Amino acid sequence: MKYKKRKKWTMLFFTSTMMISTIVGTTSTKVQAASEEKKPTNVIMLVMDGTSNNALTLARWYKGESLALDEILTGAVRTYSAESAITDSAPAATAFATGNKSNSGFVGVLPSTVNSPGLAQISKEDAYRPVANVLEGAKQVGKATGLIATSEIQHATPAGFSAHVNHRNQFPDIAEQQVYQNIDVVLGGGLEFLTPGTGSQSRKDNENLIEVLIEKNYDIVRTREELFNSTSTKIWGSFASRDLAYDFDRAKTREPTLAEMTKKAIDTLKKDEDGFFLFVEGSKVDWAAHENDTIGIISDILAFDYAVKEAVDFAKKDGNTLVIAVSDHGNSGITMGNLNTTDTYPTIPISAYIDPLKKATMTVEGALGQLKEDRSNIVEVAALYGLDHLTEQEITTLKSTEDLSSEMVKMLAVRANIGYTTGGHTGEDVFLYSYGPSKITGLVENTDLAQIMAKFMGFDLKKLTEDLYVPATKAFEEKGFSTKIDTSDKENPKFIAQKADTTIIIPVNKNIVIYEQASTKKQTVQTFNTINVYNGTDFYISMDVLNEVK
Repeated sequence: MKYKKRKKWTMLFFTSTMMISTIVGTTSTKVQAASEEKKPTNVIMLVMDGTSNNALTLARWYKGESLALDEILTGAVRTYSAESAITDSAPAATAFATGNKSNSGFVGVLPSTVNSPGLAQISKEDAYRPVANVLEGAKQVGKATGLIATSEIQHATPAGFSAHVNHRNQFPDIAEQQVYQNIDVVLGGGLEFLTPGTGSQSRKDNENLIEVLIEKNYDIVRTREELFNSTSTKIWGSFASRDLAYDFDRAKTREPTLAEMTKKAIDTLKKDEDGFFLFVEGSKVDWAAHENDTIGIISDILAFDYAVKEAVDFAKKDGNTLVIAVSDHGNSGITMGNLNTTDTYPTIPISAYIDPLKKATMTVEGALGQLKEDRSNIVEVAALYGLDHLTEQEITTLKSTEDLSSEMVKMLAVRANIGYTTGGHTGEDVFLYSYGPSKITGLVENTDLAQIMAKFMGFDLKKLTEDLYVPATKAFEEKGFSTKIDTSDKENPKFIAQKADTTIIIPVNKNIVIYEQASTKKQTVQTFNTINVYNGTDFYISMDVLNEVK
């Protein structure tokens, strides 16, 4: 397959000498043919992290009318990973983005363990091997690309669409790969991950990625107003040091909403004559679910739903845009109804669930942000979370507990008859929403979504992986080079190949190759359109890099 060159960038197309197994389970997918009449094709992929189906029902009742999602409900998605019935966000994102099941914590790489029924085993040499994602494929066929999240943009799910690391906590590597991926629009949190400093997530490699972004002609925006005012076709928005605020708490910030970020990204990316791919994550439904924070869950489901409306409204006008919205997994086992309603549920009105929730004006995170150190304003803070008319026992508990957040969410859940079974993920199938040409119906595997998006945009993910990620050691040694992986600077490993008076240096996570000639003492740097990846065993590079080597 030939990939079209992207304007303004030297393109690299990576061809692997080894075949990579794609792990796909059984499915009952029905795919409609894409329209051939209107070009270009666009894909908008939206993920509401950690959202159980019951949470969507609750959010609909809270809103008091249909969700935008309801209009485009088309099926369901199986969420299990290569090793477990209950997935972590990292392998879930890897499945969505690359079409491969993987292991807990793995981002954009193949698994090392496969024990879920029905999946093909992985060979030892393929474990941890990077596999291409749909954003990279869109870029290779000339499309503009975008990445949005309400968490740090380096978090597991957006990372799955933009990076390749052995563990989701390799934030410095994820951040650097994202910067050198040359994604056109990136919006979210995670400013701290981009620069050296004293923060817990500040860079330890002394690289200032903000300076790199400026050199790459990005418009760096840090507030809602700056985002709206930007006229650039390359925007990097870092609106918080870490994650963005929950939507219900956003009024006290200068951060854009998820819907506003989505609209701005669409308006920017649609200018590309070749079309675009946009990934959007409503990240913090998952975080609220982990905390059993009912208000946080509702807050960010509704925020996500407004973003879906922006995507669908555009798709309706455009006519050749595929919109997919889905959760990556369930979380918390949330239910309308708990042990208190075992015998009374048939006569409990909707208001008994919703009215207590309507009293809250902030999430538990937002409310606790107003708490004084001595807890002297605990009654006022509790009221922000909908906990009014506290009993003396409740006040005593809130003043003395070591885990105030946990006590507050439990109190509200009891008042609203909401049940929770866990503070972790759950393994149920999740709803699938899609709209436009090639919309997806039926019960499908999470890996199927990547394959369908790739087909709609005009590339094959398996072939793309063979083009983008070649094991460097074997490839260079077959060309007569001696090779080594230099890890003397543990923050900046590099691959070094030597032959005669030529030395080739390939730095980790970047899209550059350095050539040195000993005889002339000349050094040249060549820029490519994809990144160099190190998985702890080998570097992975492109066939175009190899084709440049004599």
